Amino acid sequence: MHDIDLSLFEPICLLLLDVDGVLTDGTLFYTETDTETKAFSVKDGLGLRMLVRSGIDVGIVTGRSSDALNRRCKELGITTVYDNVKDKAACLEAILARCRVQAGQTAFMGDDLPDIPLMKRAGLAIAVADAHPAVKSTAAFVTRAPGGRGAVREVCEHILHARGLWKTAAGKFL
Repeated sequence: MHDIDLSLFEPICLLLLDVDGVLTDGTLFYTETDTETKAFSVKDGLGLRMLVRSGIDVGIVTGRSSDALNRRCKELGITTVYDNVKDKAACLEAILARCRVQAGQTAFMGDDLPDIPLMKRAGLAIAVADAHPAVKSTAAFVTRAPGGRGAVREVCEHILHARGLWKTAAGKFL
């Protein structure tokens, strides 16, 4: 983390995430009964749990809906979930009011073109390593890890370090 500008993450009180390509690697699985399933990283999950337990809000803004996502959010204590969103930037005002934060206190992680409008309105725009080139050029920070493979954990740890919450959040594990 010695080459990371943690000051980017210091004001963050709300981390907003796209799902497919950020919380997952973007792969969709369908069962024989046409149920959509997704694979989530437990490493990302622990990072999100540490954020939530440290008082940092986490929210989901995604263009799709799935039972797997709802279950994962429930497991992680994420209650701000906006799914089936067609215009991600337009729902930001509702999220800010619900979470009682300013746009400058938010970070949004995205990976593909529909994420760009919200990235432009968030205080900190973050792209995963394997994001579309236009998303990367919009981002103030690009993760080293790809979506679904530790990118979210990376950002969670940066926020915790920048906010002085790392030792408390990770203390019982260290």
